[in-house]
This record gives sequence, C-alpha cells and structure tokens, in this order.
Amino acid sequence: MKHRGGVCYRRWVSSNTFYLHKMRVRMKFLELKIPPLFLVVICITLMWWINGDSLGVLVTLSYRLAASVILLLAAILCCYLGVREFAVHKTTVDPMHPDSSSQLVQSGIYQYTRNPMYVGFALLLLAAAVFLGHPIALLFVPLFMIYMTIFQIKPEEVALTQLFGSSYTDYTNKVRRWL
Repeated sequence: MKHRGGVCYRRWVSSNTFYLHKMRVRMKFLELKIPPLFLVVICITLMWWINGDSLGVLVTLSYRLAASVILLLAAILCCYLGVREFAVHKTTVDPMHPDSSSQLVQSGIYQYTRNPMYVGFALLLLAAAVFLGHPIALLFVPLFMIYMTIFQIKPEEVALTQLFGSSYTDYTNKVRRWL
C-alpha cells in the first residue's frame, strides 16, 4: 500500500470512489430532464450577466465579432446537418426521449461525431463567449460539455444501446462522442 501524507492511498481512493458514486446516485434525477437548448439559453444568459462586470477586453470588437460569426456559422451548420440527417431517416430529434428513436443514424455528419447538435450548441456557447470577450465566459463551454456528457449523452447512450444493441456499440467504437 502506498501512503500519501500519512493517509493510506487505497483507502483514500476507495472513499472518494464511494463518494462520487453516492453523488452520482443523488444527481441521477437530472438525467434527461433539462432540454439541451434550454441549458444553452441559461448559459448564454449567465455569460451576458457576468459580462456586465467586464474585466476588460483583450481583443478588439471587430476581431471578436469576426471570430464569433465564424463560430456561429459552424454551430448552425452542425445543428442543421444533425437535424437534417434525422429527418432523412425519419427518427426523433427529441433529446428527452432517446428511447423513442426509430433508427440508428450513422450517415452524414454522424460519421464524424455522435452528437453534432450538442457540438453545435457548444460552438454556439463558444461564439457567445468570444463575442462577449469575458475570460470567465469561456468556462461555460467545458462546463456545458461536462454536464451534457454526464446528464444527457450517457443516459442517451444507455437507451440507444438497449434499442440497437451491438450495432450501436460498434458505432460508438468507430465514432467519437464529441469530435
């Protein structure tokens, strides 16, 4: 057994693993509860609110505007291509009910990412953060991605694995969750 600062490392890992599992069980009620687009609106609102006490902008507005427009266009494209591919395959876009999916979509943009709409939402948040120019606003992008992975994507993956079995598992081995 290794010791760290007088505390048994194995006991430390065991207790923290137990704590994380206990916290995950308590937070399970958030799974598939907050619509992702609503979460994006909340994040942008908080970014805007934080920007009110601006720390100063390091980059001029014209550069921020150009970068944010490019990111916004990429976000719109990702979301559009994801929704279009679902429409072509006549399956649901509703993220709150992944168990109602009628087909496993693996073509189009889904060859490159399993969650193009969520990638688009993350790009939208990045565009907003760049436009606002507040360094703390950038923190909302990884926080959004962590929240989405834990409370939206992983529960979706469980539902899709139950629906489509080994074909979905093979797909997850070939295509990344984000990019």
